[in-house]
Amino acid sequence: MLETTTVGSLPKPEYLAETEKLWPAWRLEGEALERAKERAVVEWLHHQEAAGIHIVTAGEQHRIHFVHGFLESLQGIDWEKKTPMGIRDNRYTVDVPTVTGPVSRPQPVHLNEARFTRAQTDRPLKFTLPGPMTICDTIANAHYTSRAEMAMAFADILNTEAKELEAAGIDLIQFDEPAFNVFMNDVKEWGVDALHRAIDGLSCTTAVHICYGYGIDENLRWKETLGREWRQYEDIFPALNASRLDQVSLECADSRVPLSLMKLLKDKGLMVGVVAVTRHRVETPDEVAATIRSVMAHVAPERLYPCTNCGMAPLPYDIAVDKIRSLAAGAAQVRKTL
Repeated sequence: MLETTTVGSLPKPEYLAETEKLWPAWRLEGEALERAKERAVVEWLHHQEAAGIHIVTAGEQHRIHFVHGFLESLQGIDWEKKTPMGIRDNRYTVDVPTVTGPVSRPQPVHLNEARFTRAQTDRPLKFTLPGPMTICDTIANAHYTSRAEMAMAFADILNTEAKELEAAGIDLIQFDEPAFNVFMNDVKEWGVDALHRAIDGLSCTTAVHICYGYGIDENLRWKETLGREWRQYEDIFPALNASRLDQVSLECADSRVPLSLMKLLKDKGLMVGVVAVTRHRVETPDEVAATIRSVMAHVAPERLYPCTNCGMAPLPYDIAVDKIRSLAAGAAQVRKTL
């Protein structure tokens, strides 16, 4: 009960890549880079296990970015044809690669790293993949007739990848869909259907992560425009509750999300963010425990998985470690009272 986890991404250590960046550059090449990635995975597993995190992740140490790290192995994408694109409905602009033909997956993308990570820990292991809608909001389209059509093509690729990850011993596959908080009508029209194609045939636990984004300046400025209450979740929770996904991961800590909205997900396990992903401070275990207790007024503890709000990749390494420790300690405080 109250099993803890993180959303997925964790900071790259200094020896592996540039620090505190969303799109960092690797510091090494070739075999040295691969060994450094494995070293970083082992270190982050140790941090999580030492803190008492129940469901661990590799921290996406093998990827530069949670979306592009998956896409770079696919065909049909021109990485030289950069297109300026407004990410998350023009919240910020990035020069992104362009889909110029039918997308395909000539070989597994993350299978080897999943096998490596599985061999390093006996704890339940989560693996994250970018969701179809968020992929389509992070790459330019010069081939498909619509985002929906392109999303279904990526969903089929994700499904093949997810089945191989499950066979490698992954216990929980989470699809990251921060775009769900931006394109709410699309979520209901085709976003959930695309996720259903991505999870078709899986037996492991499946989850979707939605949030208000990384703790980067562009997202923080956008949050200031959302008013006294953040009710975007209210528009999509009914569709997610009716979906075939097992769990939903959402932002809560240090936010203006009305906790009562969680009642709309009465049939799902909830990974609720009780640790913020801003860099200015680390929550105390008491603060984490207080947030968990507030959530428990709306969510039974049997369905609650205390988590981070979002990925922590852009944060300072030590801050992320301390936040993980507070997350586990705060949940342990509450667990003792149940």
